[in-house]
Amino acid sequence: MMSHKRTLTRTILALLIAMSTVCSGWAQPFADEIKVFKQQDSIAFPPSGAILFVGSSTIRFWKDIREDFPGYLIIQRGFGGSHIPDVILYANDIIFPYHPKQVVIYCGDNDLAEGDSVDTTPDVVFGHFKDLFQMIRKELPAANIIYISIKPSPIRAQLKDKVEKTNSMIKDYLDTCNNALFLDIYPSMINVQGRPDPELFEDDRLHMNRRGYFIWKKALTPYLIK
Repeated sequence: MMSHKRTLTRTILALLIAMSTVCSGWAQPFADEIKVFKQQDSIAFPPSGAILFVGSSTIRFWKDIREDFPGYLIIQRGFGGSHIPDVILYANDIIFPYHPKQVVIYCGDNDLAEGDSVDTTPDVVFGHFKDLFQMIRKELPAANIIYISIKPSPIRAQLKDKVEKTNSMIKDYLDTCNNALFLDIYPSMINVQGRPDPELFEDDRLHMNRRGYFIWKKALTPYLIK
């Protein structure tokens, strides 16, 4: 009951924020990026039954994603700086219309990086993930869902405990769900000193380079649906 109340409260707050944004004439966050996706769709709408990659800039900057998965129909819908509630907000624009057979999610990294406020605890991020997962499961009941664990970025090394706890909570949850997978890439991105491996990242120490994406490619390939 308490969990339901929290979910309902988050939903109401999201709706109030969205209504306030529209009424005040301000653009919603990431509206320009979503507009670009919709313009692309208006020119050539992706066929149903594809594999949808959705989430934050780690998905957006995967420039060779189609080359990394030859033989698969890929839809790439990552938008930079997004949090899980942003993906929820735009689910009707960038998830559900495509009717994908598989949804690969990477998001949550930015959520935890917001600071030490109550809104960025692992419990809250996990709650947002559950909301997103349950939305997808309701709208796309046959779709396979993969969540890629939050990666260990060098610039966010201080978030280690939060990242590990959030990953653990999401894994435990998905282990109880049918047709879903928690893909743990975290150990593969830690060096022998037990720290995030800087060799896998760009100079900003946040976004991955080709070596980092190769690890993800290798980890994901066995689980993608032809």
